[in-house]
Amino acid sequence: MVTPFKRSALTLLAATLAAGALFSSAAQAEGKISIAQQFGIGYLILDVVRDQQLIEKHGKAQGLDIQVDWNSISGATAMNEALLTGALDVVSAGVPPMLTVWDRTKGKQNVKAIAALGSMPNYLLTNNPNIKALKDFSEKDRIAVPAAGVGFQSRTLQIETAKEFGDDQFKKFDNISVSLPHPDATAALIAGGSEINSHFSSPPFQYQALQNPNVHKVLSSYDILGGPATFNVLYTTEKFHDENPKTYKAFYDALAEAENIIKADKPAAAQAYIRVEQSKLPLALVEQIVKDPEIDFTVVPQRTFIYAEKLQELGVLKNKAASWKDYFFEEAHGGSGS
Repeated sequence: MVTPFKRSALTLLAATLAAGALFSSAAQAEGKISIAQQFGIGYLILDVVRDQQLIEKHGKAQGLDIQVDWNSISGATAMNEALLTGALDVVSAGVPPMLTVWDRTKGKQNVKAIAALGSMPNYLLTNNPNIKALKDFSEKDRIAVPAAGVGFQSRTLQIETAKEFGDDQFKKFDNISVSLPHPDATAALIAGGSEINSHFSSPPFQYQALQNPNVHKVLSSYDILGGPATFNVLYTTEKFHDENPKTYKAFYDALAEAENIIKADKPAAAQAYIRVEQSKLPLALVEQIVKDPEIDFTVVPQRTFIYAEKLQELGVLKNKAASWKDYFFEEAHGGSGS
């Protein structure tokens, strides 16, 4: 017969063992990775990784069967929420949203970037013939962006606005910015007749929109940043990085291989994009974009520190980074980043 005392002791032991098993399982979570990307050819490296099952390949090279969970989310705000709640392991967004979450989690979750996804220009487009420059936008206009006020396009626009109108006016165009996924914004811009008459776009959507004679380019992100610059990055928490070294290495190696695959055969990479994204864009257009000399699909970060410096000056970021290496995990430090 088990006495109440012994029963309690056994229950406590069982609970302790169960808790230990859970802790051990959590600490040895190798072999699983959940990744989220947004829409557009800016995520071609991830599309090739997915198409060629490169994470699984590099996992097997380490004796690890990795289960990969792919997700699609629009907007940096949703990305960051999913990462910080533990719903996702790796998320992707523009450089400014990554810097925002790096800044807010410093000394806590310690979120940092894993790798760049490529340097490519983003165009501010409009179907309003009266808008030739930034100063021509009025309260009557509406600029569609994926994440108003906080996303890559909004932060890039804020940097240019501060340059033209003064630092105290850097949010001048936030009140005419509207959050809308790129596909919906592109459709609205091409169709015309809606309140959305402008769109801070990205590839391939900007190329698609510019095929319409009523749409024209106002400026490029390259104009603002002084040359080729990283558009999107991948980032994660220090916990995932530190507790999953094999999975993390397999992921990083997969990204690097995908870069080489794209550069070796751009037409094949364009086909992979259409397959994975189930895109209805003409293959010829996608090939044209992938071959565009302005675009470089590389994991090496370029001109990201411009955002870190300027956004800290504007008060968006509290922490001052000494260099780009402060907000990238060490695996990325080997390249000639900036």
